[in-house]
Amino acid sequence: MKRRSFLTWFSAGWVASCLPLAIAACSPTNTENATSTPEPAPPPRTDGFELAGTVADLDRDSQIIKTIAGNKVAVIRNPKDSNALIALDALCTHQACTVTWKLEQKEFSCGCHGSKFAPDGAVTKGPATDPLKSYQAKIEGDKVLVKVS
Repeated sequence: MKRRSFLTWFSAGWVASCLPLAIAACSPTNTENATSTPEPAPPPRTDGFELAGTVADLDRDSQIIKTIAGNKVAVIRNPKDSNALIALDALCTHQACTVTWKLEQKEFSCGCHGSKFAPDGAVTKGPATDPLKSYQAKIEGDKVLVKVS
């Protein structure tokens, strides 16, 4: 066999062996979901509350942080009344880093510059000087809802 014929056959074999991989890469991974239509979004609520997460999420993580109507919001259970919720702006008033709830210390903490906030949003340690803005929050069934306006 001549070298040119060998290279032609070798190249054709290589392309043929790669073809199933290319076809598999372009096909959907789950054909059952690929043909089904997505579930429609629920209609907007008329009371201004929006879904932040589930009670299971809140209990598992001790907080929910979600952007709602352009506001990054942190939701926790009130340390003084576990049936009540507290929702605060999750951006530190110092330089807008995300604050997180520290369950053991019962405070919000900014990982960027060390500011700390009480559960009601009041500054307990700087450099932040302004409190975190608060929002209305409630539990409805298994859903955690927040109203930011």
